[in-house]
Amino acid sequence: MTLALIAGQGGLPPHLVQVMRARGEVPVICEIEQFPSQVEGVMPRITFRLEQFGTFLAVLTGLGVNRLCMAGAMRRPPIDPGMIDAATMPLVPRIQSGLAKGDDGTLRTFIELFEEQGIEVIGAAGIDPALLPDQGVVTGDLPETIDDDVAAARAALAQMAQVDLGQAVVVRDGKVIVREDDAGTDAMLAGLVPGGTGDGWSGDPFEAVGQALDSVADWLSGPGAPGAASERPAAGALLYKAPKPGQELRVDMPVIGPQTARRAAEAGLSGIVIEAGGVMLLEPETVRQVLEARGLFLWVRPPGGPA
Repeated sequence: MTLALIAGQGGLPPHLVQVMRARGEVPVICEIEQFPSQVEGVMPRITFRLEQFGTFLAVLTGLGVNRLCMAGAMRRPPIDPGMIDAATMPLVPRIQSGLAKGDDGTLRTFIELFEEQGIEVIGAAGIDPALLPDQGVVTGDLPETIDDDVAAARAALAQMAQVDLGQAVVVRDGKVIVREDDAGTDAMLAGLVPGGTGDGWSGDPFEAVGQALDSVADWLSGPGAPGAASERPAAGALLYKAPKPGQELRVDMPVIGPQTARRAAEAGLSGIVIEAGGVMLLEPETVRQVLEARGLFLWVRPPGGPA
């Protein structure tokens, strides 16, 4: 069985390649031309543009690809209508319709197109089940206000799901301080760090969601520019990350890693809560060490429960 890995940016694609090669599998690495991945090494590679997506599908089937994983941060590249080829032209109405439905609608459209070619779409955790941590407190002590904070966070995510925007929030004392947008979790946390660079921290942007939606051109959340803050507006708060209700987890499961842990510590947070079975943990031992050294907790919370 031949697996294609559409590799975005960040540490997840290199990790998956390492796991696969350790057990003797060599994936076909596929990269969007404008956004090369950090995957290194000699292995089959395909560089493609969305304007030639139909041709890309034909190449995959010609190589005997029957499984496919999409992993890493991916931004929707600018489209040049003049570069759309004959194999892609019949797919344009469907792709446009998917793009109009936001990130999740876009992803579901691409999944359908792959499956129609007999290619099974699997999640990163299907390659490495160890990415899904066991339930429980990994490190640190939970604060007394944890239930109120989690309830506020889950209610915020349910609201965010209605506009398909973000997978994480920062909360304190039962109140939302800031919500993730299409720039991603690490960019959100960077905006809470003193001395950062960028556009600055603007608090909870949800009341201005109409403006935020104008920039939801990403078909997966990708890295953004860090923000700035003159002080720590989120000191003592917690980061809560979980999939939105109904989110397509095969290609858009949330993930945290060492960078998230460092950003959380720099922002003065008290800890991180992620949902078991719905958030991947990259380099768990490094994450634990970073949080433990700074006195932050990490709780892998059972899914469900009261919002």
